[in-house]
Amino acid sequence: MNKQKIHILGICGTFMGGLAALARSLGYTVSGSDKNVYPPMSTQLENLGIQMHQGYDDSVLDEKFDEVVVGNVMTRGMPVIETLLQNPQHYSSGPQWLGEHLLRHKKVFAVAGTHGKTSTSSMLAWILEDNQQNPGFLIGGVAQDFGVSARNTDAESFVIEADEYDSAFFDKRSKFVHYHANIAILNNLEYDHADIFPNLDAIKTQFHHFVRTIPNNGMIIVNNDDANLQEVLAMGCWTPVLSFGLTDKADIWATAISPDYSEFEVQYNNIKTLVNWGLTGQHNMLNATAAIAAALQQNISLTDAAKSLERFQGIKRRMEFIGEAQSVKIYDDFAHHPTAIAMTIDGVKKQIGNKQLIAIFEPRSNSMCAGAHAQALPQSLKGADVAIVMSYPNLSWQDKVIDRLKEQGVVTVDSVDGLINFLPDLCEKETTVVFMSNGSFDNAPRRFLKQLQC
Repeated sequence: MNKQKIHILGICGTFMGGLAALARSLGYTVSGSDKNVYPPMSTQLENLGIQMHQGYDDSVLDEKFDEVVVGNVMTRGMPVIETLLQNPQHYSSGPQWLGEHLLRHKKVFAVAGTHGKTSTSSMLAWILEDNQQNPGFLIGGVAQDFGVSARNTDAESFVIEADEYDSAFFDKRSKFVHYHANIAILNNLEYDHADIFPNLDAIKTQFHHFVRTIPNNGMIIVNNDDANLQEVLAMGCWTPVLSFGLTDKADIWATAISPDYSEFEVQYNNIKTLVNWGLTGQHNMLNATAAIAAALQQNISLTDAAKSLERFQGIKRRMEFIGEAQSVKIYDDFAHHPTAIAMTIDGVKKQIGNKQLIAIFEPRSNSMCAGAHAQALPQSLKGADVAIVMSYPNLSWQDKVIDRLKEQGVVTVDSVDGLINFLPDLCEKETTVVFMSNGSFDNAPRRFLKQLQC
């Protein structure tokens, strides 16, 4: 093909940066703009020969492109967007571009759900890789087994994290409706993304639209224990369904062997296999079961999929081990929804038993900052021996729940500097400290490790 030129607005986000790498692999000449052009994403993109422009001014449009790909960080009023709309320049959203130029030609495994998308996508990609299927993928995190968040290959299979967030300022459909999924995993469904969805029913509608795009020679792999997903399928389903869950009411189900779920049994069609791996928590056991169910669609046996998971190294920022000093173990986790927070805490406590767990939460997601999950936050932290919540001035809802947090013994801190200074005094011998945020958390986990090492 002729080397077509595309320019990506909002290129340094995980999704759009991954899209840029995939576009380069297809032979496109790629450039991009972002207001936050800095390592490590800027370094990764520069290594691919991608030129980047700092900021969202419209001077980038002085050059002619075959297409401008617009990230969902872009909004009306930005100079580059206003100029783009005034001109005849062809533009599309990131999900639309990806669907049309790459995914339409692949067998797509799309992993959707409120929680566990990155983990399940990474597990599935690794199972396929470990069984010599060389999959392509685009994942919203970096799997330790691959070291990158996106790659394209000559293989038929492509694993993608299928987000329900909207596609662009001009396309309010969820990203996943563009993906041409053949195999869809529906992990779970709760209320989230309060900045774009008014209620849970609005999200169910988007999931229903996703289901409408899956062909009848494909497969929907659904959590049998999630009532909201069952309601979605009741709206209409034209595709075979394979259910997974915790009981034999599902087609494929998992049973915990160890209290922390690091050892469990999976059963399907009267065949049983054991998984003994390095991850913990019921949520990860379910994620693994869904990934195994999807791998079956590629003729990978239950036993082979389980053996692959035993070699799975995990994902950065999903209970990522940062280090240990003074007998204190430090982890970095992406949990930001009350359900995910509670599941993370439960998994760690079942692993460490009577040893101290300190859970530190930073409210950073749009939904959490808007107060959509404020009432559920205190309950989600109850399993920790010590719980700390960062208290920032922009969180208007805090006054409404601060008393409940304090009554429960939750400590509030208004700066990362203050947190790092007093945290060592809270730690007992053999304490586990888990930092939870979907933001950068001002590098708190590594700063705390360095403090203990001094």
